[in-house]
Parts: sequence; structure tokens; C-alpha cells
Amino acid sequence: MEQDNREILAKRYERIKLIVSLSESVISFALIFLFLVSGYSVSLRDWVQGIAQNRYLQFLLFMAIAGAGISAITFPLNFYSGFYLEHRFQLSNQTLWAWFKEKFKEWLVGLIILLPLSLAFYFLLLNYPDTWWFWLSIVLFLFSVLLGRIAPQVIFPLFYKFEPIDDDELIARMEKLAKKGNFRLQGVYRFDMSKNTKKANAAFTGLGKSKRIIIGDTLLENYSVDEIETVFAHEVGHFVHKHIQKLLFIGTIQTFAGFYLVHIIYRLLLQQMGFGAPSDLAALPLITLILSLYMLIVSPITNGISRYFERQADRYALRNSAKPEAFPRALLKLSEQNLTDKEPHPLVEFLFHSHPSVKKRVKTAEEWLNEK
Repeated sequence: MEQDNREILAKRYERIKLIVSLSESVISFALIFLFLVSGYSVSLRDWVQGIAQNRYLQFLLFMAIAGAGISAITFPLNFYSGFYLEHRFQLSNQTLWAWFKEKFKEWLVGLIILLPLSLAFYFLLLNYPDTWWFWLSIVLFLFSVLLGRIAPQVIFPLFYKFEPIDDDELIARMEKLAKKGNFRLQGVYRFDMSKNTKKANAAFTGLGKSKRIIIGDTLLENYSVDEIETVFAHEVGHFVHKHIQKLLFIGTIQTFAGFYLVHIIYRLLLQQMGFGAPSDLAALPLITLILSLYMLIVSPITNGISRYFERQADRYALRNSAKPEAFPRALLKLSEQNLTDKEPHPLVEFLFHSHPSVKKRVKTAEEWLNEK
């Protein structure tokens, strides 16, 4: 009975999260569309041009005011999903003050990252109106590589405390797995995931010398050594199959294709909508709208590729763990702890899920175990 109740809760939780996420996306799109077609973008452009002479300052003022307005309207949904809902389903350990503090840090880090990228975008749009999409794609690729190198050591520690794992038995098993996968075990860390949530997780992060595997304390403290080893083996599988590099390559192709399509459609619509040069501030929301529609189309493709990679990592974990029978157990425990819907609707899984459903993953694992 308790198991059934947990599954009902998981379906309800994931359904609400999906509805809120889609609502936020639809509302943001509608607000940008209305901002563009109502003439407010023209009014804001004229206003910022009247108080600032520098083109880049005008751009920053325009983006800051428009972005703040949209964020203010969608904030209640963000708060509902990020704080209220997590507490309602007893998944959060955060106080209200801690949640606001984390959000402020996220905003500050995002500002530091987006500011130079935004200025680079507008510089290219101003000076290279016919090829801005190409140069911006290159800038984003280089920045993605840089971010992959520095994020584990510079950005992640701003949000969590990382410590080397000190369990001798677990380290010995991890070293054995790393040796099998030709993975240099230079960074396996626990992080204080429990300060924010009751959920558990682990991930392979970083590029080059900064690559590391991070495991939440909520996972380390609630799972057996056999179960943790299989989760670690899954992450090693991502390394062995070079999934981060492949996703970076796929993302780069999508970026080039996406910005090229945006450039073509943007130029076609500019004159029809009464705007001037591509760098016209009032027309910039149009780029956001076109890019949003492009992402809507390619996201299911990216998710499909990600699900394929997850299945590869699952198979690697089963083949290389000392106790592979612990893997389906770990999957089920994780789904219960994280309130994951084990069997989402196939269309929902196809459109929105980066991982195969837990039911499919467990079934595949059990079939493999039975064959062996």
C-alpha cells in the first residue's frame, strides 16, 4: 500500500512539475510576442536611446528592463515549482531564506556568464550583420569548452561543499572500475546535496584535467556499497563512451544550424514587421522567439540521443560492476527517493525526458541479469 501511494505521489509530482514548466515557457513566449507586436519594444528602444548614447549601454539597458519585466511576471511560477512544490511533497530541506539566497547566487553567476556573451552577440550583430550567426556559434563553442573546464572547480563550489570520498572499500571498488575504463581516478567527490534536498544524485562533470565524478551525500548515506558502485560504474560508462564530448559536438552542430536558421528567418521578417537593421534593439525579441521555436523542435531529438547514451552507460554498469544485481535496486531506490514517475506517458517521455523511464531501465537490467 505504501509503495502504491508513493507511485501515485510521484506521478502527481511530475505532472505538476511538467505543467508548471510548460506554463512558464508558454507565458514567457507570449509575453515576448506581445512585447514585440504591441509596440512596447519600439517604445523601450526609443527611451533607452534617449538616455544613453553608447550603443552597448543602450543594448544592456534594453535587455535588462525587458528581462526584468518578464522575470517578475513568471517569478510566482518559479517560486511555486522551486520552493513550494518541493516542500509540499517533502523533498526540500531549504528554508525560505536559503532558497532566496541560492536564487540570488544563481542570478549573480548567470549575470557574470551572460554579460560578456550578450555583449559579444551584439558586437557581432552590429559589425557583421550577415555572418554574426557563424562567429557567435564559434564563440559559444569556445565558451562551452572553457565552462566545462572551470565549472567543477570554480562554479560548482559556489553552491556546494565538495570533499574527497574517504570510504576505503568504496574507493578500492571505484579504483578497480576506473582501471577497467581507463579512467584516471583523480576526482571522486561527495557534495552536501542534503543542504537543499532529500533527493539523491551523482554525475560525471568537467572536461580534460577538471573531469570528476560527484556523488551526493544523500546517496552515499542511504545506499549500500554495492548500489553506490553500480551508480559509479554508470558514470564511468559515460566517460568510456565519451558522452560529454559527443554531446558537446552535437550541441555545437545544433548551435550552428540553429543560429543560421534564425539569421535567415530574422532577415526575412525584419522588413515585413517594419524594423530597420538587424541590430535594431526593438527587433531583438524576434530572435528570441525564433530561437525558442527552434529549441522546441530539436529538444526531443537531443533528449532521444541522451536516452540512448543513458542506455549505453546502464549496460556498462551491468557488465563491469562486481554485483550488477544491485543496479536495478539502486534505480528503484533512486526513483522512490526522488519521486520519479517510473512509467511516464510515452509521449511525455519522448518529448521531455533525457533518461529512459525507470521501468524500462529496470526491465532491461533484469533481462540482462537473467541472460547471464
